[in-house]
Amino acid sequence: MQKTLRSLLISLGCLLAPAIHAAPAEVQEADYIVAVVGDGVITHNELSARLSIALKQLEKQGTPLPQRDVLERQMLERLIMERSQFAFAKESGLKIDDAQLDQAIGRIAANNKMSLQQFRKTLEKDGIDYAEFRDEIRGEMIMARLREREVESRLVVSDSEIDNYLSSQTASGGGDEYQLAHILLRAPESATPEQILKLRQRAELALAKARAGENFAELSATFSDAPDALQGGEIGWRPLDRLPTLYADVSARLQPGQVSDLLRSSAGFHIVKLLSKRGGNAPVSIMQTNARHILIRVNEVVSEAEARHRLAAVRERIINGVDFAEQARLWSQDGTAAKGGDLGWLNPGDTVPEFERAMNALKPGELSQVVQSPFGMHLIQLIERRERDVSAERQRSVARQAIRERKLDDAYQDWLRQLRDRTYVENRLEEQ
Repeated sequence: MQKTLRSLLISLGCLLAPAIHAAPAEVQEADYIVAVVGDGVITHNELSARLSIALKQLEKQGTPLPQRDVLERQMLERLIMERSQFAFAKESGLKIDDAQLDQAIGRIAANNKMSLQQFRKTLEKDGIDYAEFRDEIRGEMIMARLREREVESRLVVSDSEIDNYLSSQTASGGGDEYQLAHILLRAPESATPEQILKLRQRAELALAKARAGENFAELSATFSDAPDALQGGEIGWRPLDRLPTLYADVSARLQPGQVSDLLRSSAGFHIVKLLSKRGGNAPVSIMQTNARHILIRVNEVVSEAEARHRLAAVRERIINGVDFAEQARLWSQDGTAAKGGDLGWLNPGDTVPEFERAMNALKPGELSQVVQSPFGMHLIQLIERRERDVSAERQRSVARQAIRERKLDDAYQDWLRQLRDRTYVENRLEEQ
């Protein structure tokens, strides 16, 4: 994602290269800096390249195109948010090595039913540079890892919240699902009254346009600061209990096609549109997983590479017949080490997403590759699976996961806003 040095060299070459031919040649505009983020920069060429991709995406979706200068400002803010996250990841030692990246791209190719070589040729046929594609995927993985480490792993759901959730489900009957689209205008954490007033006026303009029947996807691309702005602001089908509380409260009162009033939260101003509604069914059973693991934590003393190397050696010994439980007692830095790494029966949502995805991909008796989570590096062995009715205990587990999902969106937006505010940003495009 970081193409700053290359762009600056291109810019310097354009400025210093002598004229080779006396005959008139096509004049190319020199590159220049449009924003400074931390100790890095965003150039006009980078912004134009990203803007071109966004325009193609909107055209493919059939979304009416916003004015180019408006979309340009929105796209620059998204680039600033990305660079802020990359800078934080670098400062905190989070990185995605080539082996992890190759595995991720291999999974993408497999999901498209192609070999890696076929997938690469398909990208190049579509005019997508493979090196740039790798950088893009690496960036997405870094942002996902940050979200898991800085937000998801720190969410706390109390017993009283679960009790209230179950009571409300019993009272309301639950079950209905809502398809929403939204617009978020993010407010700086230390915004002045003048900045808030200006943001409110912009939000009211977006609301007026939405209620006048203008295309909501176009309005999302034009106004929204949310990560899904270029996807029309759509957040998919969800029951009320898995929506942010602010959205759930208003969605229950909307009819399909209706737009909410202007909503205010700590993150900024929101507009919600109910696209559709359907009846859903509460789960009557869940799939439980019995697994065990070995964890080596990453810290100032043990790097990611060292932890990965240690577990790779442990994995080799287990494959060659050494007892998993014995290795867990020797190596695991988790409270389950004394039990041979046994995690017991796990319900969906009991573990962090990366661990759960890796565990769910295993067959009974199978041993995973080294898996990274916010807690460190793991080896996972699946013992067995079983389906169980949703008893009172299971209902509480399902409720806990639903509450986590509801709280996650708000917590993530708050974290992004705080990160943006503490990152040095100089928006030269805005100044112009």
